[in-house]
Amino acid sequence: MKSAVGPSNEIEGDRLLAQAIVDTVREPLLVLDQDLRVIAASRSFYLKFDTDRQLTQGQLLAALGQGQWDIAPLRLLLERIAPDKGVLIDFEVELDFPKLGRRTFLLNASKVFYSGGQSANILLAFEDVTARRAIEAELDELSRRKDQLLIEKDLLREESEHRIANSLAIISSILLLKARAVTSEESRGHLEDARNRVMSVAAVQKHLSVASGINSIEVGPYLTSLCGSLGGSMINNESCSINTKVSEAFVTSSTAVSLGLIVTELVINALKHAFPEIKPGCEIVVAYEVNGADWKLSVSDNGIGKGNADLAPSKRGLGTSIVSALASQLDARVDTVSGSKGTTVSIAHSMFRSVPIAA
Repeated sequence: MKSAVGPSNEIEGDRLLAQAIVDTVREPLLVLDQDLRVIAASRSFYLKFDTDRQLTQGQLLAALGQGQWDIAPLRLLLERIAPDKGVLIDFEVELDFPKLGRRTFLLNASKVFYSGGQSANILLAFEDVTARRAIEAELDELSRRKDQLLIEKDLLREESEHRIANSLAIISSILLLKARAVTSEESRGHLEDARNRVMSVAAVQKHLSVASGINSIEVGPYLTSLCGSLGGSMINNESCSINTKVSEAFVTSSTAVSLGLIVTELVINALKHAFPEIKPGCEIVVAYEVNGADWKLSVSDNGIGKGNADLAPSKRGLGTSIVSALASQLDARVDTVSGSKGTTVSIAHSMFRSVPIAA
């Protein structure tokens, strides 16, 4: 005689199988019937929410704990996946639990069919993301504070640049007034030299302020803009020009400062010494060549040139000393070649070998 297996035994077998499966899952997990009643719960669920089987098994989801899971949108979504064979992904809830405190969970659910597709259960998994959300909130706050600090930094930089520009303009005006007021030619020359130094710093500051906060500066536009400013402020005769021939290259902002000061000093010296009288056709050419890691900056003029005695160290003026000091900071050497067709001062880094510059 065959033994009959009653419906109650089948249900109990299904329950034991479901329980055995869910107990292997590390995240809290519930198995719900189509009425959202708990069929089984994982050990991790009991441990996480500090509850037991008697308070969970056979209870509606909405009745668990102190009713924290009685969430209308969640219930609607879970009921909706039953006929549609869909899933619930990352439904986020933030709830208060008596023993856990305020926690944030991501809920994921899917429907499992069995017995020929005539019935189904819903697997509901709970992922505690409280710590993750706290870290994300902290990172968001740090990002917000960083953005605010960057804004404040930019405002302070702009204010500082504005103050520096105004101060340099005032100093330049005072020196110009003093130069016009003195009767001694020697004193006037010293005051004009001092004003030229101030103007050189102002010119570099003006053109670098546009690129403030940028670590890499393109040499071509920078030197072209700088020379245009120098020509406009120091040459009263349109017959004399300052032109640039620059290879495509980028330098750090600190290197750009030194290059700008060197160019300004050499242009000032050329205007002062190469062209005692501005005549048609006078030209100053600022060139910058690059060969790998090496570079060469040169300022050439088609002026009267210098004698050998004028190139001796004892004849060096303030501008030449400044150029030498800046070149030393750049680990570069200074070479001067002068003749009847003009003077070229070159500042070369390392063993530079000249390569053609595109016109």
